[in-house]
Amino acid sequence: MTASDRDREAKPSTGGSESADASRRGFLKGAATIGVGALSGVPTAAKALEFDIEDFFRKNFRELSDEELEAVLRRVEEKYSNRYGKQVTVSANGPMEGVVFGYGLDVSRCVGCRQCVYACVDENNQSRDPEIHWIRVLEFEREAVLRGINLEDGNPYYEPDQVPQEGKFYLPVACQHCEDSPCSQVCPTGATWQEPDGIVVIDYDWCIGCRYCMAACPYGARHFNWGEPNVPAEEINPNMHIIGNTPRPRGVVEKCTFCIQRTREGRYPACVEACPVGARKFGNLLDPESEIRYLMENKRTFVLKSELETKPKFFYFYGSSVTR
Repeated sequence: MTASDRDREAKPSTGGSESADASRRGFLKGAATIGVGALSGVPTAAKALEFDIEDFFRKNFRELSDEELEAVLRRVEEKYSNRYGKQVTVSANGPMEGVVFGYGLDVSRCVGCRQCVYACVDENNQSRDPEIHWIRVLEFEREAVLRGINLEDGNPYYEPDQVPQEGKFYLPVACQHCEDSPCSQVCPTGATWQEPDGIVVIDYDWCIGCRYCMAACPYGARHFNWGEPNVPAEEINPNMHIIGNTPRPRGVVEKCTFCIQRTREGRYPACVEACPVGARKFGNLLDPESEIRYLMENKRTFVLKSELETKPKFFYFYGSSVTR
């Protein structure tokens, strides 16, 4: 692994110009400074800050009528098709009736290869520079883990010649999609919430970048865009969901969405398909015949930081001996 493979997020250079900050947060700060009278100059300000004025004043996703949502989808499709030089489709597929998604991960199989990380980056249009990874794979000393898992002790920057390393234990961590999610409770704008199918989502146009949700998340699963995200046109995934894998602007928070653009069409998340050892499982918690239900009923499952009672929908289990 090279340094560029590390799961880290670069902070902005102190020499950069703050006038280029196109976030809602930056605009609101400016508007607060010059007062209500500035509304008459909104188009000029929007041009200077290089953001889409219609997106800025758009209603929260949950408040859009069918007609308004359709207009938003077509506008976003046109914007990204022009930007990346290929046909982009943007959906807003809603939750399926009778479905609550759950995720299972066999920690006795995970070898720490990070194939899940790279598949997630490609599928969800995550920034390459600065790097943003929605999945962190933590390396632990196996003997230490047997005494209990402390996420703060995990090393996300391991760079061995080969994996798995003898005596090591690997634990991938991403958004846990908690039923009682601390992140959504502290959001001051209602930009993040849990959908009926259990997916915790973010309306990026309503995120002001305050990072309260990052402070509230006990799993370190939310990530902030410090710089203008960079996804090469030849690498962009053109199959997008409006509250899923559309490219996120600078100054907002983002995270795993269980690949909402895939799972709401009956497909597995990209990380599940990419795992070379079959450690990742996914399915409908309400279906008694689903694989995820079988795992929960027949394996030794656990959730991270259970004492916090956030009720995650991400379950870890031991499918076999953890010794190596």
